[in-house]
Parts: sequence; C-alpha cells; structure tokens
Amino acid sequence: MAMATHSHLPKRRRVCPAAGAPIDELPDELLFLVLDRVAAADPRALKSFALASRACHAAESRHRRVLRPYRADLLRAALARYPTAARLDLTLCARVPGAALSSAPVPSLRAVDLSRSRGFGAPGLAALVAACPALADLDLSNGVDLGDAAAAELARARGLQRLCLSRCKPITDMGLGCIAVGCPDLRDLTLNWCLGITDLGIQLLALKCNKLRNLHLSYTMISKDCLPAIMKLPNLEVLALVGCVGIDDDALSGLENESSKSLRVLDMSTCRNVTHTGVSSVVKAVPNLLELNLSYCCNVTASMGKCFQMLPKLQTLKLEGCKFMADGLKHIGISCVSLRELSLSKCSGVTDTDLSFVVSRLKNLLKLDITCNRNITDVSLAAITSSCHSLISLRIESCSHFSSEGLRLIGKRCCHLEELDITDSDLDDEGLKALSGCSKLSSLKIGICMRISDQGLIHIGKSCPELRDIDLYRSGGISDEGVTQIAQGCPMLESINLSYCTEITDVSLMSLSKCAKLNTLEIRGCPSISSAGLSEIAIGCRLLAKLDVKKCFAINDVGMFFLSQFSHSLRQINLSYCSVTDIGLLSLSSICGLQNMTIVHLAGITPNGLLAALMVSGGLTRVKLHAAFRSMMPPHMLKVVEARGCAFQWIDKPFKVEQERCDIWQQQSRDVLVR
Repeated sequence: MAMATHSHLPKRRRVCPAAGAPIDELPDELLFLVLDRVAAADPRALKSFALASRACHAAESRHRRVLRPYRADLLRAALARYPTAARLDLTLCARVPGAALSSAPVPSLRAVDLSRSRGFGAPGLAALVAACPALADLDLSNGVDLGDAAAAELARARGLQRLCLSRCKPITDMGLGCIAVGCPDLRDLTLNWCLGITDLGIQLLALKCNKLRNLHLSYTMISKDCLPAIMKLPNLEVLALVGCVGIDDDALSGLENESSKSLRVLDMSTCRNVTHTGVSSVVKAVPNLLELNLSYCCNVTASMGKCFQMLPKLQTLKLEGCKFMADGLKHIGISCVSLRELSLSKCSGVTDTDLSFVVSRLKNLLKLDITCNRNITDVSLAAITSSCHSLISLRIESCSHFSSEGLRLIGKRCCHLEELDITDSDLDDEGLKALSGCSKLSSLKIGICMRISDQGLIHIGKSCPELRDIDLYRSGGISDEGVTQIAQGCPMLESINLSYCTEITDVSLMSLSKCAKLNTLEIRGCPSISSAGLSEIAIGCRLLAKLDVKKCFAINDVGMFFLSQFSHSLRQINLSYCSVTDIGLLSLSSICGLQNMTIVHLAGITPNGLLAALMVSGGLTRVKLHAAFRSMMPPHMLKVVEARGCAFQWIDKPFKVEQERCDIWQQQSRDVLVR
C-alpha cells in the first residue's frame, strides 16, 4: 500500500546552525554571564566549557580572574593560560619553591595569597615583585622563615597597598623600615605576632606611610612610645592592639593630648594591663569611634560606663569575658544609645535588672550576644524581645535559666532575625514553631536541645527558605523526617551539623544530596550512616569542602571511591573509627586539594598503606595520626612528606567506640563551664 503524501502540510524548514546565534559568535559580555552561572553551579564545569570550542576556550581564558592551582609546578602554565588573572591564590600549595614564583611578567596580577605556603624566601619574593609590576595586595601570613632580607625585597613593590605579615617573627624594625620607605601607598598593614617589631619601627612607619587606614599590631612588643605617632596618622580608621602587654594605663594616659578624628575601630581586647582609667583616657582621644572591643580586658565600672558618653557615634561595643561592677552595665545603657551591636558573652555580674534596663534604652540594637550568662532568666528575655524588634542576630547559647515558654517569645517578637544561636537550651517543638515566623533566618544553631523533634524541624523547613547554616549537634530527637524537611525547604543550605544525632540514616544524606551548595557536613557519631548515603552526597554536593564522619562505622572504601571521583573541592576530612582500609585511603589521596586529614583509629590501615597515601597526597598540610604509627614508618620518608609542607600531629588516645549519652554529656559540659 502506497504511503500517502501530505502535500497540504507546510514543509518543515531546516535550520542550519549558522542561522541561529552560535556560541562562538556571542559577545564576551554574554559569554562571561554564562561562565558566571556555570562557576556558581559547579566550578569544575568551567573546564568542560573551555573544551567546547576554540572560542569558548579563549573566552574562558579571558574571563578567569582568580587562579587557585593545586601544585606550585602548575603555576607557570596557569599564568600563561590565563593572562588576565588579577588574583593568585596559592593556599592549596603547601610548598612553593622560590623558582616557581619566577615567571614572565604578569601585568594584570594585583593580589597574591601565600598565607599557607612555605619554601620560598627573599629571592622568591624578589622574583614575584619583578614579575608583577601591578602588585597591590600580598598576604605572607605564617611566613615564620621570612626576615629582613625578604622585607627589603618587598620594598620594591612600590604600588603595594595591602600587606599581611602575621607571624613573620624574624622581621625586625630594619625590615619594617625598608617597607615603610619603599611602599608609601600602604593602606592596610598587618603585623600580628611580629615579635621583632618595636616602637622604633612603628614610628618610622607612621612617618612614611601616612595613607594607612588599617593597622594591626596585635601581640607585638610595642609600648607607649609609638602611640602618639600612630594617633597622628591622618587617615587611620582601624587599629588593633589585641594582647599587647606593653599597652597599659600609663601608655594610654599619654594620649590625652592627642586626638584622632579619623579612627573608627579600636580593638584592645586581652590587653590585661589596662583598667577603666586607661579606657577613659583613650576614649577622650577618639571622639568619632564607631566600634570598640574591650573583651577580656578590665572590670566594667560605673565610671567607665559613664565615659562612653564621649563617644556619641559608638555603634559596636564588645565586652566579652568582662566582670561588671555595680551599675557598670546600667551606665552603658545610659551612655551608648546609638549602639547597634553589644556583646556580653561569658561576662560575670550581669543581672536581669541591669540587662533589662540596657535593652530598653537600646531601641535600635541589631546584634546581641549574651552567651553563657547563666544568671539571667526569662525576665531578660522578655525585655529583649519586647524592646529590640529590629534584632538580626541573637546569641544566647548556654543561658540555662531560659524556659521553653520564654524562648517562644523570640519567634513571636523578633521576626527580622537572620542569625540565632540557642545551643544548649530548653527549646521545644512549640519554640521551633514560633521561630518559623523568622522567615529570614540564614543561621540557626540549636544543638544540645533535647526537647526538639522532627515535628519542630518541619516548621523551620517550610518557613525558612534562606537558611544556609543549621547546627543540630547532639539533638537526639531528630531523625530522617526532620532532616528531609530541612533539605527540601532550604535549597540554599551550605552547612549542617548532625553529629551524634544517632537516629538519622542514609535517607537523610540522600535528601541533603539535593542541596547543591552544601560545603560542610558533620555527621560524627551517626552509626546508621553508610557509604551508600555518602556516595549520594559526593555525587550531588560537588562543593563539599569539609566532611566529618568520625565514628560512622559503616563508612568504608566504597564511600572513599565516590569522594575521590566527585568531591574535588574537599579540603578537610575526619575518618577516625571508620571502616576505611589502605585501598580507600589511597583512593582519597587522589583529591588534589585535600589539605587536612584526621585518621586516628582506623583498623584497616597499615603502615605501608598509610605511607603510600601520604606520598601521593601532595597537597596535605596537616595530618592527625595515632602515635603508634610513628615508630612503624621510616623516619626519612616522614621527613620527605614534612619537607613538602605537611605537619603531623601524633595522638595517643585509647580506642573507644561507645556512644556518649546526650544527657550525660550535657551535664559534663555545664560543669566545665561553671568551673
């Protein structure tokens, strides 16, 4: 039978590729938008995009602004491949030889981060400065071997605006003087823990670098002699003097004749030689201060509270760990009516009467931290929730006298909350139901809350779509149903802690695998979790960077195979007490960016298997092992691994697999805090 022809139907027109808009012909602006979307979903997909065509390859080369190589020997090729990169992040390279920093000129490179790298010295820095004429931002934190010779080479980077030298202890005033003379455009300088720096170096710095805005001198040996010079810096906005033992009342009293109208942020926390007298002196010298940190510094007296009247613009006051004397807190409420943030964490002497008075005065308070204030009750909580309707952050961890009824007031009255920490509290499901009214929550910490269950979490999952971080540590009433509701209702989730939630199974991990932005997963002490669930996480959560599966006894080599294949963003893992063997560990070591690994009490690991994995894992910077392995492995091989920049931490703990009951652990933790 002949086939009928449908001549009455219009002919289907054949569209050739050239008739549309081939990707090769799209302008860079559109290609870059596509690349931004691709990178946000899965950074590894950029490589696939670049392989699509020559035009895609060229566009991806022009688009990339940040380079983060896994190994130093890839640096030269990466710079050649991406000539327009502006930032070079070498934090994944534990060891960067000086020769690796010597390359052809890279005129576009403006920022370099070497904060976690070793192996280079003054010659390497000289090569880096010569190759990057536009260098403006350099982080050399933890450069414990960098001294004055290295500082002299840095002085050649005339355009340097931000320099971080934290813990570069060999640098002295001579090296700092070179930097001060050679880099007059410095805006941001960090010298924390530079123990060779004294007043002389800081005085020269203040003389030559008058464009400084941020100066961090924490834990240095400076004293009163350099403070007047610092206060004369015309553009200084941020000054950090944390833990400076040479800063005392005498040093601060010399500032009474000085005045810095530009200073906005002052951090004198842990300056234990400062009393309320010194605080009164410094307050007079900085009339435009916006933020003041006096944590663990001195007793808060009534006279000290009164002196804050001289800071009418003060918005942030941090007094963590301080002892409040009579009326000290009350006068803060009278003097600091402009406060937006108040931190009273771990303070003593805080009462319901004083705290209620303070919050009644601070109508515009946005952030409040009263962690571990165990003497306050629902009276304070009622005052906080009735007075501070604009709160976006509330931290009340371990405030043990708050009742479940009091906690419900938070959800009913503070609907603008974005961050809430009520760890170790009497929170129940009705409280979670009330908290579901805080639809803007992005961080919720409700660990060690023994009275919550899946029914309460269901309300959070349905009402808080912006949640990014949730902590359910040791909340024993949580099971798969509650976790599933969170995973389904909170697609933006980035971090979740389910440690010692012993009722959860692989079903929870399967639901969490749909949260594509998840980067931190803590499931320590969950015995029903297996490699089946972990494999789902590896496949679905490609951005996973931190994983803790300690005491997940059913996780074995299969889980490691999936991690090695899909979790290329993994940086930190704890495998203690798991069922992983040499094969799984060796498979895991193929992840180039893996830096931190804890593998204590792995019965399936042998010295030879461990050594093989360590030799293959070129990016490791820290490994925690049982001390028994130390004598079983050749010392010269361990030195080879250490020479690449890996530090070993040897743990001598007995093998222990039983689970701690949540209620016993809770009581023990409270006893420790009380002491």
